[in-house]
Amino acid sequence: MLESLRNKRILVIVAHPDDELLGVGATMHKLIQEYGCIVRAVILGEGITSRSDDRDPEKWEKELQIHRDNIESARLAIGYESVGIYDFPDNRFDTVALLDIIKIVEKEKNTFQPEVIFTHHLGDVNIDHQRTFEAVLTASRPLQEEKAHTLISFETPSGTEWRAATDPKHFIPNMFIDVSEENLKAKIKGMESYEFEKREYPHPRSPEALKIQAQRWGIVAGKSFAEAFSIVRVIN
Repeated sequence: MLESLRNKRILVIVAHPDDELLGVGATMHKLIQEYGCIVRAVILGEGITSRSDDRDPEKWEKELQIHRDNIESARLAIGYESVGIYDFPDNRFDTVALLDIIKIVEKEKNTFQPEVIFTHHLGDVNIDHQRTFEAVLTASRPLQEEKAHTLISFETPSGTEWRAATDPKHFIPNMFIDVSEENLKAKIKGMESYEFEKREYPHPRSPEALKIQAQRWGIVAGKSFAEAFSIVRVIN
């Protein structure tokens, strides 16, 4: 599978700042460093304002600017060529017309011309992750002129694993990418750039937990470290 991604243009479309690291950071570092991939991340939401009862971006102006600065530090840690940043309301994507999100995804696809797209798993408990997946799926319908022939979803720690046990939308990976300790360190370094998102163990976003998660999937795949994915569509 990795050879099929060599030298490809890859778009990583996520809901919030830090999501571009949590599920796919080590893999993107590997693909950029070792497989010549050109990767752009698209962050649809501002990621802050849900921390107060009412959405008031002016109240969070300082934090939003810090968040944007953190995005750049995280970009450098992984090696993303570029990042597109938007300001859909944090944890309120369900208050926005899905078409508005789709239009942004379509614009990014038309500009960047990706052959491969990575995005959230459809069953995450976070509504913004769910809507992001829906927008990506809709904007990437396999029409004759569609260039994005591969669509892959990833888990987001603290958003995927908390789905109810009885829910049928659990994340069931069918693709595992072997990552090195160097790749994993880049992911953790990028995550630590986010002043408002990093957490202490045993939170799923802590450095220790991210390493344990990579070890867990590594064990499943017979490797030291791995990241896990669910293939939504591959057209050869």
